[in-house]
Amino acid sequence: MNHLQLHIPTMKCGGCAASIAKMVKARDPLAQIDADPATKRVIITSRVDGAELMAELAAAGFHASVESD
Repeated sequence: MNHLQLHIPTMKCGGCAASIAKMVKARDPLAQIDADPATKRVIITSRVDGAELMAELAAAGFHASVESD
């Protein structure tokens, strides 16, 4: 499993968080996603490679940077 902690500045509301979760779940239905629009932080645990997820998020307008724990 891959564990990503991301900062996504364009995630501004619960709708954005839901869109991000939907995108990740489309690739990995078993993924765990914790998205907090207030802090613009998303934590993803998934079988899909983190770089692939970040590329898909960026293509949808959610440019992410990796945060350290």
